[in-house]
Amino acid sequence: MLITGKTKSGFKYQIQKERVEDYEFIELISEVEENPTLLPKVLKLLFGREQTDQLKEHLRTEEGFVPIEPMMQEFGEVLNNPKLKNS
Repeated sequence: MLITGKTKSGFKYQIQKERVEDYEFIELISEVEENPTLLPKVLKLLFGREQTDQLKEHLRTEEGFVPIEPMMQEFGEVLNNPKLKNS
C-alpha cells in the first residue's frame, strides 16, 4: 500500500506502508538513538535514494548544509503520519 503525505515544511512524500512494517527497518530505528550515524541508512530504507535526496535538497540551507535537527523533525513527522498507523 502506498502512503502519501506532506510535512509541515512542505515536503511531499510517498512510501510503501510495508517498508515501515519491515522488521529490519524497526530494528534499525531502535539503533539510531545509540548510533545516529545510522540515520542515513534508515532514511534510504524508508524513502529510497531518490526521495532521500529530494528531502535533503528541501532542507538544504543557503550555505549548502543539511541540518540534522530539521531532518529528524521531518523523519518524525513522516513516522507519525496517521495513515501509516491506520491502514
